[in-house]
Amino acid sequence: MSRFDLTGKIALVTGASRGIGRAIAWALAEQGARVIIHYKQAEDAAASLAGRIREQGGQAWTVAADLAAPDGHIVLATGVAAILREAGADALDVLVNNAGVGLRARIADVRPEDFDRVLQVNLKTPFFLIQKLLPVLRDGGRIINVSSMGTRAAYPEMSVYAPAKAGLEALTLLLAAELGERGITVNAVLPGATATDLNERARDPEKAKVIAQTVALGRVGQPDDIADIVAFLASDAGRWVTGQRIDATGGQRL
Repeated sequence: MSRFDLTGKIALVTGASRGIGRAIAWALAEQGARVIIHYKQAEDAAASLAGRIREQGGQAWTVAADLAAPDGHIVLATGVAAILREAGADALDVLVNNAGVGLRARIADVRPEDFDRVLQVNLKTPFFLIQKLLPVLRDGGRIINVSSMGTRAAYPEMSVYAPAKAGLEALTLLLAAELGERGITVNAVLPGATATDLNERARDPEKAKVIAQTVALGRVGQPDDIADIVAFLASDAGRWVTGQRIDATGGQRL
């Protein structure tokens, strides 16, 4: 059996109906994982991905929750528990906190309600989702938090987003130490400019060329570039990596 094989394991990917999250869910399924696809509103996109996974002989479920809501983590954790019962599974193996919300604004233009929403989705909800799911996360399991290179390079328009993701990275480090005795690894993956529907500049061919000049490998990222790193961390091949901030930028702004 390959050390990258995830056959039989159950993974939850938040924000998995599109972009990087969708690529992560597919990459995990390709390695044999049974995947719980979280979405907020894009029910059709989530159902389409689940159907594609099933067509390839895999198992997938969808679950809706608004992670900007104060009780979003409860709604999602309750849905996950129901899916685990349906699947006849006694535990969750992999938790990927991918869902996020961005805000391009300098500090002078940030409203309190903007600040609260960005911190809620990018830090507070993942914190309490982990808290709710730890009792059902299998010993030897994986927690993978998707952060941003905005925590290591200064982008003034990320005045709220970057601090929220930096908090997620701090949580990653301390949980790696706390959960090590259970054999659970906890890591953060930091994408750079990635061509998704949420990053218009990286998708636009001309703008992407400009960005590529700041990337050592000479191009913007694709969702699969990030997904493959997450799949490695989720597998047995990543068993000796924990508490790390893994740069997934192709060498952007080195």
